[in-house]
Amino acid sequence: MRMYDLIMKKRNGESLSREEIEYMIAEYTADIIPDYQMSAMMMAIYFRGMNAQETVALTMAMAHSGDMMDLTAIEGTKVDKHSTGGVGDKTSIALTPMVAACGVKIAKMSGRGLGHTGGTIDKLESFEGFSTRITADHFVRQVNEIGVSIMGQTADIAPADKKLYALRDVTATVDNMSLIASSIMSKKLASGADAIVLDVKTGSGAFMKQEQDSFALAKEMVTLGNMAGRKTIAIVSDMDQPLGRAVGNALEVEEAIATLRGEGPEDFTKLCMTLGSYMLVAGGAASDEEDALKKLQDVIEDGSALKKLADFVQAQGGDPKAVYDTSLLPRASVVEEVISPQGGYVSKIDCDEIGICSLLLGGGRETKESRIDLAVGLILHKKVGDQVSEGESLATIYANDQDKLKAARERFLNAYHFSDQPVKSTELIKGIVQ
Repeated sequence: MRMYDLIMKKRNGESLSREEIEYMIAEYTADIIPDYQMSAMMMAIYFRGMNAQETVALTMAMAHSGDMMDLTAIEGTKVDKHSTGGVGDKTSIALTPMVAACGVKIAKMSGRGLGHTGGTIDKLESFEGFSTRITADHFVRQVNEIGVSIMGQTADIAPADKKLYALRDVTATVDNMSLIASSIMSKKLASGADAIVLDVKTGSGAFMKQEQDSFALAKEMVTLGNMAGRKTIAIVSDMDQPLGRAVGNALEVEEAIATLRGEGPEDFTKLCMTLGSYMLVAGGAASDEEDALKKLQDVIEDGSALKKLADFVQAQGGDPKAVYDTSLLPRASVVEEVISPQGGYVSKIDCDEIGICSLLLGGGRETKESRIDLAVGLILHKKVGDQVSEGESLATIYANDQDKLKAARERFLNAYHFSDQPVKSTELIKGIVQ
């Protein structure tokens, strides 16, 4: 078998067999196939596409290119959750303890963020001492004991995906539906969960800007998961404006904690409840979505979801006192209000621009080597559809550097758009794919 022949085959619009795809991924992971040949293949796939069988074969080959997590030692059904990401997306921090408090086991691998704000791991490190650098034995034992653990994704999980993604990133071949779906699902399948609930974002702050593309990606990933024998469900949710009101690592953790107390923003709470209900049904802890929603509400009202977060933080070396006293989380030295230059109704928020404000403040990474300032970020006081008066506060900015604050404030004001007429806010949940 020669890579040259496979490139020509795909270039000519033919389908690759499972054996050909397995050969290609194994040889590329082993550094036998060079980058220039794989770049040609990625471009051929970009233009010619892949059918369902090819996409499944690619996903499974990448999943099996490294270690496959064995979670059989964890009792019960293991449910994982994945979000395609967005501005203010702190869902895992509130959602996983809610679901675990209802009796579903959460064994999750997460990564660090490269962009607007940190990833789930960075945000969790707002708890002093918290670490996701735990052994597989610790991971399994913790899930059995308290029902939830989040560990950092190891280099041995789907290494082919890491190599391929880095290559696609510099060859303009990232945005192909099959390649995106196989990249996400290869890591999820290698992580060993029995069921997977996906939060696929759509809108100006999402990877997929158009709703039809987001639904297409959701359907592709659900098909991949189900064909691999994992119960898979996708919720398509709005990211035309930031999720919740907090953008920035420790600020988002504080908002997640407020949500576990029943005091979170309406949109963020609704998303957590929706995702959580499908996780409970998939995990066998609820008979249907209505039953699941009641159980989730109960663990918020009786405080057991909040306690589960504290237990989880403590089990991974963090200070659980910060769960009950958020003043112990990292705090910025400069706090400033952003005043609205005009009155009216908020008609649109350029979601990505709000994310860039957080990045300018130091809340995200421009390169893998960048150090994140966990304390900085923004709290939005006005969102789409809200009425605002001239001189009223649109947001509070938290900063540790005056120059960065000035740059973020200017960017922020350009991200807000106003109307003289009332504006309807966008629907949060766009649909369910299963």
